[in-house]
Amino acid sequence: MRTVDPARHRARRRHIVNTAAELFAARGFERTTTAEICKAAGMSAGNLFHYFPNKRAIFHAVFEDEEHDGATKAERLAAARAADDPWAALLDTVDLLAAPAAEPLVPALVMEAMIQAYRDPDLEALLSRDNEEERATITTLLRKAGAAGRIDPGLDPDATAAWVMALIGALYTSAATDPSFTPAEQLPTLRLIIQRFLRPGTHEERER
Repeated sequence: MRTVDPARHRARRRHIVNTAAELFAARGFERTTTAEICKAAGMSAGNLFHYFPNKRAIFHAVFEDEEHDGATKAERLAAARAADDPWAALLDTVDLLAAPAAEPLVPALVMEAMIQAYRDPDLEALLSRDNEEERATITTLLRKAGAAGRIDPGLDPDATAAWVMALIGALYTSAATDPSFTPAEQLPTLRLIIQRFLRPGTHEERER
């Protein structure tokens, strides 16, 4: 029986996913064909189907949590929730979630995923789980930072988390729809807006 090298198998899957991601970002899911993916990846359809059953599975794999710098995003979010300094962990989490918007393919892929999620319940569930984990982490850190007196006590953690997520999401939509928008240049501004929005005393000052 032929044995499978797990490292080689993972590398080949990643090669297919990375190649397909470029096509999905440029052409969209519907207009990208399996034949185009095979050609760009330098393999036959039979070889590609050894790693993925269909194009839909490849598209899903684009959004699966992969390890970066020795940890997956889920692991980094878990570490943030357990951090001793919730304020620093909150800002680090904002950076973690916002940084991919500066990658060339990501904003277009995120927009395409939003479109496809309406037609694909499994993809919608995958994206929803990811979104819920991100929001839950931000809510937890806001609650802890509030208890420590690091943010405005007048802010509701759940509602505030929704606005923080919306601000991060705007970075992706702006990058995908406005050619003049440069996410990497806007990341410091996003961080500053969130810091000023959350700082203690802001809510009370505005009520005066």
